[in-house]
Amino acid sequence: MTTQFKWLFLQSNIVNLTPDMHQPAKLKELEKINPFRVMTVMHRAAALEVKGRKIVHMEVGEPDFNTATPIIEAAKNALDAGFTHYTAAAGIDELRNALAGHYLERYGVTVDKERILVTPGASGGLSLLANLLVGEGDGVLITDPAYPCVRNFIQLMNASPQLVPVDRSQNFQPTVQQLEGAADSSTCGVWLASPSNPTGSVLDREALADISSWCTDKSLHLLVDEIYHGLHYVDDLPSVLEIDDSAFVVNSFSKYFGMTGWRLGWIVVPDYAVDTASILAQNFYISPSSIAQHAALAGFMEATRLILEQRRQNFRERRDFLCASLREIGFVLAEEVQGAFYVYADISAFSENSEQFCHDMLENHGVAITPGTDFGDFKARQFVRFAYTTSMDDLALGVERLRRALHA
Repeated sequence: MTTQFKWLFLQSNIVNLTPDMHQPAKLKELEKINPFRVMTVMHRAAALEVKGRKIVHMEVGEPDFNTATPIIEAAKNALDAGFTHYTAAAGIDELRNALAGHYLERYGVTVDKERILVTPGASGGLSLLANLLVGEGDGVLITDPAYPCVRNFIQLMNASPQLVPVDRSQNFQPTVQQLEGAADSSTCGVWLASPSNPTGSVLDREALADISSWCTDKSLHLLVDEIYHGLHYVDDLPSVLEIDDSAFVVNSFSKYFGMTGWRLGWIVVPDYAVDTASILAQNFYISPSSIAQHAALAGFMEATRLILEQRRQNFRERRDFLCASLREIGFVLAEEVQGAFYVYADISAFSENSEQFCHDMLENHGVAITPGTDFGDFKARQFVRFAYTTSMDDLALGVERLRRALHA
Protein backbone atom coordinates (compact mmCIF):
# COMPACT_ATOMS: atom_id res chain seq x y z
CA MET A 1 0.00 0.00 0.00
CA THR A 2 1.54 3.31 -1.05
CA THR A 3 2.03 6.13 1.44
CA GLN A 4 -0.48 8.28 -0.42
CA PHE A 5 -3.09 5.51 -0.44
CA LYS A 6 -2.52 4.76 3.26
CA TRP A 7 -3.15 8.45 3.99
CA LEU A 8 -6.37 8.45 1.98
CA PHE A 9 -7.45 5.28 3.74
CA LEU A 10 -6.89 6.78 7.16
CA GLN A 11 -8.75 9.90 6.14
CA SER A 12 -11.73 7.95 4.84
CA ASN A 13 -11.98 5.80 7.96
CA ILE A 14 -11.33 8.38 10.65
CA VAL A 15 -15.07 9.00 10.94
CA ASN A 16 -15.42 5.46 12.27
CA LEU A 17 -13.30 6.28 15.29
CA THR A 18 -15.14 7.34 18.41
CA PRO A 19 -14.32 10.85 19.69
CA ASP A 20 -12.68 9.42 22.81
CA MET A 21 -10.25 7.43 20.66
CA HIS A 22 -8.78 10.31 18.68
CA GLN A 23 -9.98 13.67 19.97
CA PRO A 24 -7.60 15.53 22.31
CA ALA A 25 -9.18 16.13 25.70
CA LYS A 26 -8.56 19.85 25.32
CA LEU A 27 -11.00 20.02 22.42
CA LYS A 28 -13.75 18.76 24.68
CA GLU A 29 -12.95 21.50 27.18
CA LEU A 30 -13.13 24.12 24.44
CA GLU A 31 -16.78 23.30 23.80
CA LYS A 32 -17.61 25.72 26.61
CA ILE A 33 -16.16 28.62 24.59
CA ASN A 34 -19.03 30.65 23.18
CA PRO A 35 -19.19 31.58 19.50
CA PHE A 36 -18.78 35.22 18.52
CA ARG A 37 -22.30 35.64 17.11
CA VAL A 38 -21.65 39.02 15.52
CA MET A 39 -19.19 37.33 13.15
CA THR A 40 -21.88 34.81 12.19
CA VAL A 41 -24.26 37.68 11.41
CA MET A 42 -21.56 39.44 9.40
CA HIS A 43 -20.76 36.34 7.33
CA ARG A 44 -24.44 35.71 6.58
CA ALA A 45 -24.90 39.35 5.59
CA ALA A 46 -21.95 39.04 3.21
CA ALA A 47 -23.47 35.92 1.67
CA LEU A 48 -26.74 37.78 1.04
CA GLU A 49 -24.80 40.65 -0.55
CA VAL A 50 -23.14 38.22 -2.94
CA LYS A 51 -26.65 37.37 -4.12
CA GLY A 52 -27.22 41.02 -4.95
CA ARG A 53 -29.12 42.20 -1.86
CA LYS A 54 -28.45 45.56 -0.24
CA ILE A 55 -27.70 44.96 3.45
CA VAL A 56 -27.50 47.74 6.01
CA HIS A 57 -24.64 46.83 8.33
CA MET A 58 -25.29 47.75 11.94
CA GLU A 59 -23.73 44.61 13.41
CA VAL A 60 -19.96 45.12 13.38
CA GLY A 61 -17.96 47.38 15.70
CA GLU A 62 -15.64 48.62 12.98
CA PRO A 63 -15.47 52.27 11.93
CA ASP A 64 -16.47 52.64 8.29
CA PHE A 65 -13.85 55.33 7.69
CA ASN A 66 -10.60 54.25 6.10
CA THR A 67 -7.47 54.71 8.18
CA ALA A 68 -6.50 58.40 8.22
CA THR A 69 -4.14 59.39 5.40
CA PRO A 70 -1.23 60.52 7.63
CA ILE A 71 -1.14 57.05 9.21
CA ILE A 72 -1.16 55.37 5.80
CA GLU A 73 1.63 57.66 4.58
CA ALA A 74 3.68 56.85 7.67
CA ALA A 75 3.33 53.14 6.88
CA LYS A 76 4.54 53.70 3.32
CA ASN A 77 7.53 55.64 4.60
CA ALA A 78 8.29 52.86 7.07
CA LEU A 79 8.28 50.32 4.25
CA ASP A 80 10.61 52.47 2.17
CA ALA A 81 12.90 52.86 5.17
CA GLY A 82 13.14 49.08 5.60
CA PHE A 83 11.23 48.72 8.88
CA THR A 84 10.19 45.19 8.00
CA HIS A 85 11.93 43.24 10.76
CA TYR A 86 11.10 42.04 14.25
CA THR A 87 10.96 44.70 16.94
CA ALA A 88 11.33 44.33 20.68
CA ALA A 89 8.50 42.19 22.09
CA ALA A 90 7.16 45.15 24.05
CA GLY A 91 7.17 47.39 20.98
CA ILE A 92 9.38 50.12 19.58
CA ASP A 93 10.54 52.78 22.03
CA GLU A 94 9.22 55.58 19.83
CA LEU A 95 5.65 54.32 20.10
CA ARG A 96 5.86 53.50 23.80
CA ASN A 97 7.19 57.01 24.43
CA ALA A 98 4.38 58.47 22.32
CA LEU A 99 1.84 56.53 24.39
CA ALA A 100 3.43 57.75 27.61
CA GLY A 101 3.14 61.28 26.25
CA HIS A 102 -0.49 60.60 25.38
CA TYR A 103 -1.29 59.68 29.00
CA LEU A 104 0.44 62.79 30.28
CA GLU A 105 -1.26 65.12 27.80
CA ARG A 106 -4.78 63.67 27.90
CA TYR A 107 -5.06 62.47 31.49
CA GLY A 108 -2.30 64.28 33.36
CA VAL A 109 -0.83 60.92 34.38
CA THR A 110 2.86 60.03 34.30
CA VAL A 111 3.31 56.48 33.02
CA ASP A 112 6.82 55.15 32.53
CA LYS A 113 7.12 53.77 29.01
CA GLU A 114 8.49 50.52 30.47
CA ARG A 115 5.01 49.84 31.83
CA ILE A 116 3.50 50.08 28.34
CA LEU A 117 3.58 47.01 26.10
CA VAL A 118 2.43 47.23 22.49
CA THR A 119 0.34 44.20 21.50
CA PRO A 120 -1.14 42.65 18.33
CA GLY A 121 -4.55 44.23 18.85
CA ALA A 122 -6.40 44.60 22.12
CA SER A 123 -7.27 40.90 21.82
CA GLY A 124 -3.58 40.07 22.06
CA GLY A 125 -3.39 42.30 25.11
CA LEU A 126 -6.40 40.69 26.79
CA SER A 127 -5.02 37.22 26.12
CA LEU A 128 -1.67 38.19 27.63
CA LEU A 129 -3.34 39.72 30.69
CA ALA A 130 -5.52 36.64 31.18
CA ASN A 131 -2.39 34.50 31.33
CA LEU A 132 -0.69 37.03 33.61
CA LEU A 133 -3.54 37.50 36.08
CA VAL A 134 -5.81 34.45 36.07
CA GLY A 135 -5.13 30.89 37.16
CA GLU A 136 -7.00 27.62 37.15
CA GLY A 137 -9.98 27.72 39.49
CA ASP A 138 -9.97 31.50 39.83
CA GLY A 139 -13.06 33.64 39.46
CA VAL A 140 -13.12 37.01 37.68
CA LEU A 141 -15.96 39.49 38.16
CA ILE A 142 -17.28 40.91 34.89
CA THR A 143 -20.49 42.65 33.93
CA ASP A 144 -23.36 40.95 32.16
CA PRO A 145 -23.62 42.15 29.39
CA ALA A 146 -19.97 42.50 28.34
CA TYR A 147 -17.72 41.99 25.33
CA PRO A 148 -18.02 38.22 24.67
CA CYS A 149 -14.33 37.43 24.22
CA VAL A 150 -13.67 38.47 27.83
CA ARG A 151 -15.66 35.49 29.10
CA ASN A 152 -13.84 33.21 26.72
CA PHE A 153 -10.34 34.40 27.65
CA ILE A 154 -11.15 33.74 31.30
CA GLN A 155 -12.57 30.29 30.56
CA LEU A 156 -9.50 29.39 28.51
CA MET A 157 -7.54 29.71 31.76
CA ASN A 158 -9.85 27.10 33.32
CA ALA A 159 -11.22 29.92 35.42
CA SER A 160 -14.78 31.18 35.87
CA PRO A 161 -16.29 34.46 34.68
CA GLN A 162 -18.45 35.61 37.59
CA LEU A 163 -21.25 37.52 35.90
CA VAL A 164 -22.65 40.66 37.56
CA PRO A 165 -26.02 41.56 35.99
CA VAL A 166 -26.33 45.26 35.14
CA ASP A 167 -29.26 47.08 33.57
CA ARG A 168 -30.39 50.42 32.24
CA SER A 169 -31.39 51.75 35.67
CA GLN A 170 -27.73 51.71 36.76
CA ASN A 171 -26.21 52.80 33.46
CA PHE A 172 -25.14 49.22 32.74
CA GLN A 173 -22.22 49.52 35.19
CA PRO A 174 -21.81 47.60 38.48
CA THR A 175 -21.97 48.92 42.02
CA VAL A 176 -19.58 47.93 44.78
CA GLN A 177 -22.50 46.27 46.52
CA GLN A 178 -23.10 44.06 43.50
CA LEU A 179 -19.44 43.15 43.24
CA GLU A 180 -19.40 42.31 46.93
CA GLY A 181 -22.42 40.06 46.49
CA ALA A 182 -21.00 38.24 43.47
CA ALA A 183 -17.48 37.70 44.84
CA ASP A 184 -16.45 34.53 46.63
CA SER A 185 -13.25 32.92 47.90
CA SER A 186 -12.13 32.12 44.33
CA THR A 187 -12.38 35.71 43.08
CA CYS A 188 -9.02 37.11 41.99
CA GLY A 189 -9.99 40.27 40.12
CA VAL A 190 -12.49 42.59 38.46
CA TRP A 191 -12.55 43.27 34.69
CA LEU A 192 -14.60 46.26 33.54
CA ALA A 193 -14.96 48.41 30.41
CA SER A 194 -15.49 52.15 30.05
CA PRO A 195 -16.94 53.00 27.57
CA SER A 196 -18.57 49.61 27.42
CA ASN A 197 -19.31 47.29 24.56
CA PRO A 198 -22.25 46.69 23.95
CA THR A 199 -23.87 49.48 25.98
CA GLY A 200 -21.69 52.56 25.44
CA SER A 201 -21.87 53.34 29.16
CA VAL A 202 -19.09 55.08 31.09
CA LEU A 203 -17.72 54.68 34.62
CA ASP A 204 -17.41 58.13 36.19
CA ARG A 205 -14.65 59.12 38.61
CA GLU A 206 -16.62 58.39 41.73
CA ALA A 207 -17.58 54.91 40.53
CA LEU A 208 -14.01 54.12 39.47
CA ALA A 209 -12.67 55.32 42.81
CA ASP A 210 -15.20 53.26 44.77
CA ILE A 211 -14.47 50.09 42.81
CA SER A 212 -10.71 50.64 42.98
CA SER A 213 -10.85 51.12 46.74
CA TRP A 214 -12.94 47.98 47.14
CA CYS A 215 -10.49 45.95 45.03
CA THR A 216 -7.59 47.21 47.11
CA ASP A 217 -9.38 46.26 50.33
CA LYS A 218 -10.07 42.79 48.96
CA SER A 219 -6.58 42.32 47.44
CA LEU A 220 -8.08 41.90 43.97
CA HIS A 221 -6.55 43.11 40.74
CA LEU A 222 -8.50 45.64 38.65
CA LEU A 223 -8.43 45.63 34.85
CA VAL A 224 -10.22 48.28 32.79
CA ASP A 225 -10.83 48.02 29.05
CA GLU A 226 -10.40 51.57 27.70
CA ILE A 227 -10.56 50.58 24.04
CA TYR A 228 -13.23 53.17 23.22
CA HIS A 229 -11.50 56.11 24.87
CA GLY A 230 -11.57 59.00 22.45
CA LEU A 231 -14.97 57.92 21.17
CA HIS A 232 -16.91 59.51 24.02
CA TYR A 233 -19.66 62.09 24.18
CA VAL A 234 -19.40 63.18 27.81
CA ASP A 235 -17.29 66.02 29.18
CA ASP A 236 -15.19 63.84 31.48
CA LEU A 237 -13.95 60.35 30.68
CA PRO A 238 -11.30 59.39 33.24
CA SER A 239 -8.71 56.70 32.77
CA VAL A 240 -8.51 54.34 35.71
CA LEU A 241 -4.80 55.25 35.90
CA GLU A 242 -5.79 58.71 37.14
CA ILE A 243 -7.28 57.02 40.18
CA ASP A 244 -5.37 53.78 40.62
CA ASP A 245 -1.77 53.51 39.42
CA SER A 246 -1.80 49.78 40.17
CA ALA A 247 -4.66 49.01 37.77
CA PHE A 248 -4.19 47.15 34.50
CA VAL A 249 -5.35 48.81 31.27
CA VAL A 250 -5.98 47.47 27.79
CA ASN A 251 -6.41 49.79 24.83
CA SER A 252 -6.35 49.67 21.04
CA PHE A 253 -5.56 51.59 17.88
CA SER A 254 -8.62 50.02 16.24
CA LYS A 255 -11.46 52.26 17.37
CA TYR A 256 -10.61 55.95 17.87
CA PHE A 257 -7.51 55.70 15.67
CA GLY A 258 -9.40 53.70 13.01
CA MET A 259 -6.68 51.06 12.50
CA THR A 260 -8.75 47.87 12.74
CA GLY A 261 -6.95 45.82 10.11
CA TRP A 262 -3.52 46.85 11.35
CA ARG A 263 -4.03 44.75 14.51
CA LEU A 264 -2.33 46.95 17.07
CA GLY A 265 -3.10 47.69 20.69
CA TRP A 266 -1.36 48.21 24.01
CA ILE A 267 -1.55 47.39 27.69
CA VAL A 268 -0.34 49.21 30.79
CA VAL A 269 0.79 47.13 33.75
CA PRO A 270 2.16 48.01 37.20
CA ASP A 271 5.92 48.02 37.73
CA TYR A 272 5.93 44.65 39.45
CA ALA A 273 4.33 42.95 36.42
CA VAL A 274 6.56 44.41 33.69
CA ASP A 275 9.16 41.62 33.53
CA THR A 276 6.64 38.78 33.49
CA ALA A 277 4.42 40.54 30.95
CA SER A 278 7.45 41.06 28.71
CA ILE A 279 8.37 37.38 28.89
CA LEU A 280 4.82 36.39 27.98
CA ALA A 281 4.91 38.80 25.02
CA GLN A 282 8.15 37.25 23.79
CA ASN A 283 6.60 33.80 23.87
CA PHE A 284 3.13 34.66 22.58
CA TYR A 285 3.87 36.72 19.50
CA ILE A 286 7.62 37.63 19.38
CA SER A 287 6.74 41.23 18.47
CA PRO A 288 3.87 43.36 17.22
CA SER A 289 3.81 44.33 13.54
CA SER A 290 6.73 46.62 12.79
CA ILE A 291 4.90 48.44 9.99
CA ALA A 292 1.78 48.96 12.08
CA GLN A 293 3.82 50.41 14.94
CA HIS A 294 5.59 52.94 12.75
CA ALA A 295 2.27 53.84 11.13
CA ALA A 296 0.64 54.35 14.55
CA LEU A 297 3.20 57.02 15.44
CA ALA A 298 1.38 59.30 13.01
CA GLY A 299 -1.78 58.88 15.07
CA PHE A 300 -0.40 61.43 17.52
CA MET A 301 0.29 64.10 14.89
CA GLU A 302 -1.87 67.21 15.03
CA ALA A 303 -3.04 66.72 11.43
CA THR A 304 -4.25 63.22 12.29
CA ARG A 305 -5.96 64.33 15.48
CA LEU A 306 -7.99 66.88 13.54
CA ILE A 307 -9.23 64.08 11.28
CA LEU A 308 -10.01 61.79 14.20
CA GLU A 309 -11.87 64.47 16.13
CA GLN A 310 -14.00 65.24 13.08
CA ARG A 311 -14.84 61.56 12.87
CA ARG A 312 -15.80 61.55 16.53
CA GLN A 313 -18.22 64.38 15.77
CA ASN A 314 -19.62 62.32 12.91
CA PHE A 315 -20.20 59.43 15.29
CA ARG A 316 -21.95 61.79 17.72
CA GLU A 317 -24.30 62.93 14.96
CA ARG A 318 -25.02 59.34 13.98
CA ARG A 319 -25.69 58.47 17.62
CA ASP A 320 -28.16 61.33 17.97
CA PHE A 321 -30.01 60.36 14.80
CA LEU A 322 -30.14 56.64 15.55
CA CYS A 323 -31.20 57.01 19.19
CA ALA A 324 -34.01 59.42 18.32
CA SER A 325 -35.20 57.19 15.49
CA LEU A 326 -35.13 53.96 17.50
CA ARG A 327 -37.08 55.58 20.35
CA GLU A 328 -39.65 56.81 17.85
CA ILE A 329 -40.06 53.29 16.46
CA GLY A 330 -40.59 51.86 19.94
CA PHE A 331 -37.23 50.55 21.14
CA VAL A 332 -36.29 51.37 24.74
CA LEU A 333 -32.80 52.80 25.22
CA ALA A 334 -30.59 54.15 27.97
CA GLU A 335 -31.17 57.80 28.77
CA GLU A 336 -27.79 58.64 27.23
CA VAL A 337 -25.34 56.65 25.12
CA GLN A 338 -22.08 58.03 26.50
CA GLY A 339 -19.40 56.46 24.34
CA ALA A 340 -18.26 53.92 21.75
CA PHE A 341 -20.55 53.53 18.73
CA TYR A 342 -23.25 51.18 19.97
CA VAL A 343 -26.86 51.35 21.08
CA TYR A 344 -28.06 48.51 23.32
CA ALA A 345 -31.78 48.46 22.65
CA ASP A 346 -34.65 46.73 24.45
CA ILE A 347 -36.84 44.94 21.89
CA SER A 348 -39.49 43.65 24.32
CA ALA A 349 -42.18 45.69 22.54
CA PHE A 350 -41.57 43.57 19.44
CA SER A 351 -40.09 40.22 20.42
CA GLU A 352 -39.08 37.91 23.26
CA ASN A 353 -36.26 36.31 21.27
CA SER A 354 -33.38 38.53 20.18
CA GLU A 355 -31.78 35.84 18.01
CA GLN A 356 -34.99 35.25 16.09
CA PHE A 357 -35.54 39.01 15.86
CA CYS A 358 -32.08 39.58 14.37
CA HIS A 359 -32.52 36.65 12.00
CA ASP A 360 -35.82 38.07 10.74
CA MET A 361 -34.44 41.59 10.35
CA LEU A 362 -31.51 40.31 8.29
CA GLU A 363 -33.19 37.68 6.16
CA ASN A 364 -36.46 39.47 5.48
CA HIS A 365 -35.59 43.16 5.78
CA GLY A 366 -31.87 43.46 5.02
CA VAL A 367 -30.81 44.97 8.36
CA ALA A 368 -27.87 43.31 10.14
CA ILE A 369 -27.82 43.73 13.94
CA THR A 370 -26.41 41.65 16.80
CA PRO A 371 -28.49 39.72 19.37
CA GLY A 372 -27.99 40.40 23.07
CA THR A 373 -27.13 36.73 23.56
CA ASP A 374 -23.68 37.53 22.19
CA PHE A 375 -22.90 39.55 25.31
CA GLY A 376 -24.12 37.50 28.26
CA ASP A 377 -27.15 35.94 29.89
CA PHE A 378 -28.97 38.70 31.78
CA LYS A 379 -32.06 39.71 29.78
CA ALA A 380 -30.02 38.80 26.71
CA ARG A 381 -33.05 37.71 24.68
CA GLN A 382 -34.63 41.10 25.36
CA PHE A 383 -31.83 43.20 23.80
CA VAL A 384 -30.03 43.77 20.52
CA ARG A 385 -26.97 45.87 19.73
CA PHE A 386 -26.96 48.43 16.94
CA ALA A 387 -23.60 49.74 15.71
CA TYR A 388 -23.65 53.18 14.11
CA THR A 389 -20.48 52.48 12.18
CA THR A 390 -22.05 53.03 8.79
CA SER A 391 -22.94 56.18 6.85
CA MET A 392 -25.87 58.44 7.67
CA ASP A 393 -27.49 57.42 4.38
CA ASP A 394 -27.32 53.74 5.34
CA LEU A 395 -28.50 54.48 8.88
CA ALA A 396 -31.51 56.29 7.44
CA LEU A 397 -32.21 53.34 5.13
CA GLY A 398 -31.88 50.91 8.03
CA VAL A 399 -34.23 52.95 10.20
CA GLU A 400 -36.80 53.09 7.41
CA ARG A 401 -36.60 49.32 6.93
CA LEU A 402 -37.04 48.76 10.67
CA ARG A 403 -40.00 51.12 10.75
CA ARG A 404 -41.72 49.30 7.88
CA ALA A 405 -40.96 45.89 9.36
CA LEU A 406 -42.25 46.70 12.84
CA HIS A 407 -45.19 48.92 11.96
CA ALA A 408 -46.47 47.29 8.78
